[in-house]
Amino acid sequence: MTVVVDTLEDAALALADGRACIFPTDTVYGVGVAVHAASGPDILFDVKQRDAGKPIAWLVGSIDDLQRYGKNLPSAACKLAQRFWPGALTVIVEASDLVPASYRSESGTIGLRMPANETTLALIRHVGSPLATTSANISGKAAVSRFESLDAELLARVGCALRDPIESLHSGVASTVIDCTGGGLRMVREGGISFEDIAAHS
Repeated sequence: MTVVVDTLEDAALALADGRACIFPTDTVYGVGVAVHAASGPDILFDVKQRDAGKPIAWLVGSIDDLQRYGKNLPSAACKLAQRFWPGALTVIVEASDLVPASYRSESGTIGLRMPANETTLALIRHVGSPLATTSANISGKAAVSRFESLDAELLARVGCALRDPIESLHSGVASTVIDCTGGGLRMVREGGISFEDIAAHS
């Protein structure tokens, strides 16, 4: 049975134990694992009932983490992070040696985002690790921005669920995803930040 918790400390303990946890972000509720405690993202595929293989992005706690977990960064990726982090922008970059192979894509990349939600950032600080995170929904169903809308089946599959005290801060719109590898910028998904805004600041 999933334990619904109201403190960061309890959620951090569950994540540090390698369990999947549901927690709020600035966009929608996410489900994730602490990357230093879980051997890989497989548990998230099981929780979401999703085919394995699709890369899971990391939520990080500072802009400096782009340099820490990415390498051979193009200047455009750094400019975008400086402009839109914290915020609804995920940048796909070449993964540094600090990113375990189990979390990298087949081409050796990792998606990184610094969320604009103090609850999420505080959780990352408490855990002391990035959080490999995907939207908190069963595969094929809609992502949600309110705790009461979380799928009961999903809740039953995780070890912990953290309720956000200020749910009005959730936009309900997924992050924009930009692939910064391959010598240019490739728009993968338009979300909370428009492609026009990305182009204007790249």
